[in-house]
Amino acid sequence: MNFSRTIRHLQAPALNNNKIRITMEIPSQDDSKELSEDFGAFPRRLPEDVVEYIVFIIDSNLSDTQVRERLQAFQRALNTLENKFLKEYIWQREVIKLGLIREHGRWLLKGSTNYGDSVADEWLIVYFLRELSKEFKDAWIRIYDTDGEFLLIEAANALPNWLNPEVADNRVWINTHRLLIIPLPKQEHPQPLSQLEALTIIRETPARPQRYPKIEKEAFHRLNGYPTAISENQHHATLPLPRKVAYILHHNPSYISPIVETFYLRDPLSLRLLQPEKSKAQALFPPEDFVDVSVRFTKVLYAQLLGQNWSPPTTLGEALEKLLKNKVQSEKAEISIKIIAGIEMLARHSVFSDKKAAREINLLLEDLESGDDILPSDAEIAAWPQREDDESWLNIDYEEFERELAGKGSGTGFGDKNAQDNLKKMVERFNAFIEDDKAGIDGAGGLDPMDVDDDSDAENRTWEDPEDSDEEKGKFKEESDGENSEDDRRADEEFSEYEKAHEKFMMLPAAEKALLLDEARELAITEEAEQEEDEEIQKLSEMMEAELFGHGALDLDPKAAKSAKANPGVSTKDKGKAKAVEEPEDSDDDDDILDDDYNLAQNMLKAFKGQAGMAGPAGNLMGMMGLQFPPDADDEHKQIGKGKGKAPTQ
Repeated sequence: MNFSRTIRHLQAPALNNNKIRITMEIPSQDDSKELSEDFGAFPRRLPEDVVEYIVFIIDSNLSDTQVRERLQAFQRALNTLENKFLKEYIWQREVIKLGLIREHGRWLLKGSTNYGDSVADEWLIVYFLRELSKEFKDAWIRIYDTDGEFLLIEAANALPNWLNPEVADNRVWINTHRLLIIPLPKQEHPQPLSQLEALTIIRETPARPQRYPKIEKEAFHRLNGYPTAISENQHHATLPLPRKVAYILHHNPSYISPIVETFYLRDPLSLRLLQPEKSKAQALFPPEDFVDVSVRFTKVLYAQLLGQNWSPPTTLGEALEKLLKNKVQSEKAEISIKIIAGIEMLARHSVFSDKKAAREINLLLEDLESGDDILPSDAEIAAWPQREDDESWLNIDYEEFERELAGKGSGTGFGDKNAQDNLKKMVERFNAFIEDDKAGIDGAGGLDPMDVDDDSDAENRTWEDPEDSDEEKGKFKEESDGENSEDDRRADEEFSEYEKAHEKFMMLPAAEKALLLDEARELAITEEAEQEEDEEIQKLSEMMEAELFGHGALDLDPKAAKSAKANPGVSTKDKGKAKAVEEPEDSDDDDDILDDDYNLAQNMLKAFKGQAGMAGPAGNLMGMMGLQFPPDADDEHKQIGKGKGKAPTQ
């Protein structure tokens, strides 16, 4: 059976199945100033799948210039190791890199590597740095990843109770090929250690960091197969590829990594580039003129391509059918088409324009187009070395796998050797935990002092805490359980959606992330402006409503108001009875509606009349509705009457 996806899970040491996660808390704003003043205060959280490493030279007899020279020598030694072991190595995403920088008055080497899905890259970095620590005995090395002190996570089964996530930061160092841990001071309340404090301890009391053989053995057990494991992480396959693609990969075999990742993380916009009828552009790598060439992958890259279910569009689909008709093995034909799709998207999509591989591939295409270079002939391609590796590591005997899980493996193996070793180690740790006689209801070894909340002054306080009252707790629980359960359910659903969206966002390329962030900022600014505009309209509406009420324009029942003034002693109930007596039984609701409309119109006219020809809310409101009030007839009659009174009598 195909084991393309499961194999990575058994190879990866960063999974929850075979290690306990140690996470780091983000410092509060109050602590930011203190952290910024600490030496080497690095971010408390790293991006997903990133390992960071730092190298210090600590020797009180060396001057600042000599420290820098030692660090430069460390860089040269690392390059020597790379040239020796990594001539054909393919990194999943980024290579190991150490930059010489100066921070807080001290020279140091610092680097980070995004290893993606290939945890083997992370352990290769650990191997290199540990090997260099034998040559540079004054070098003190820290290495950690997204999960924190992952070397301690590997050795979780051998850790003492005091070495928990709250105090582990900056205590784990590699020096002279050993794993050294700075122990806790003798005090009641253990405190976390800053990097500045750790460096001070190493410089002033170098004997204080201790070696714990059991922890060291567990932490470095994955390095037992090195350096042989470096070459075992690679996989070679002979595939039919277009001559132009074969030329690109022969020029630099490491291009296969960004090609596979581009296909693996494809999106609808990228897929449009594979359809000439939609992209309106000719393909850079048309699926034609196929030649057989050997392609070098990492095992993770090969499994990623093999495990993808994908139906190629238009011309790529037709090319796949032709390969199958030519008796090409179905898996190899599909992988070839996926590589063509990946390199096409990588070279053409604007999101990848800042990638080094994309720029170099386009330069090679320009050389071919200008005639500065030519495609290789069949004879040249035949002279290229070809290699076909066994794919048995992709297959699994699930019966043997189940026996291994039960701790009853026969030793015959069920797939990849590294996966077998990792599974056996995981089963051993689990069985050791289960068989721990000291484990009780509180877990193995009982509760750790750091797990006890001793911040409260419950014993000495003179006030009574409502939370300690059983009666209050029961009452509060009855009142809030129903509401809280519903709120918790909604919160869990929202958080689950957020996690999915965040995971999808983190998988996007850096350029696409930047575009999405810019769009989010613009949307936030637009929404804020709309909110301010709505608030202004609401204020104007309230002011207009208050002014209309003042003029009586919104009083829809003036008769009731007059009646209330004329009969102040009559209650609301009596008014209702009197109205029932006065009104005939066949009174219709339409009369009330007509009366209301008439009253509204009459009040609006009175309000307009009260403006005395000046601007006012009634005139403005009716003007906005497109209505123009006629002159007041009562005023005209009054003026005529006054004129008649003034006429001389005959």
